[in-house]
Amino acid sequence: MTEFQEKAIAAIEAQQAKAKDRSPQWMVGEQLKDICRVEPRSAELIAQDLENEAMSIVGAEKKIKAFADGHKTGNFSCVTPLEADRILREFYGLPAAGESAAAFTPAPAGGGLIRLEDYF
Repeated sequence: MTEFQEKAIAAIEAQQAKAKDRSPQWMVGEQLKDICRVEPRSAELIAQDLENEAMSIVGAEKKIKAFADGHKTGNFSCVTPLEADRILREFYGLPAAGESAAAFTPAPAGGGLIRLEDYF
C-alpha cells in the first residue's frame, strides 16, 4: 500500500470515528476506503480533499442523499452501489472506475511496444 493510500484510509477512519457505526456517513467512508485500496492515484486525491471540511465524508453523504431524495418513489428511495460510486467520483473529482490506472500510468518507453528479445 502506498503512503497516500495509508494517509487517505487513516483520514477516512478519523472521520468515521465521529459518525455512528453503519450510518450513511460511515458507509461512505467504507466505499471510499475500497476505492483507495485499489486506486493509489485516487487515494492521493481523496487524501488531499479530506483536508477540506466541505469535502468530508459527511459532505459526500449529503450528495448521495440529495440524489436519493430526487429519485423517490412515494416514501421509498434507493441509491445503487454504482450510482453511489459515480456520485463519489464526481464529488472528489476521481476518474471513472476502470479508468484510473490508464489515466495516470505513463506509457512504457518505446511507444508501448514490447520487444520479446528483451526477455531472452
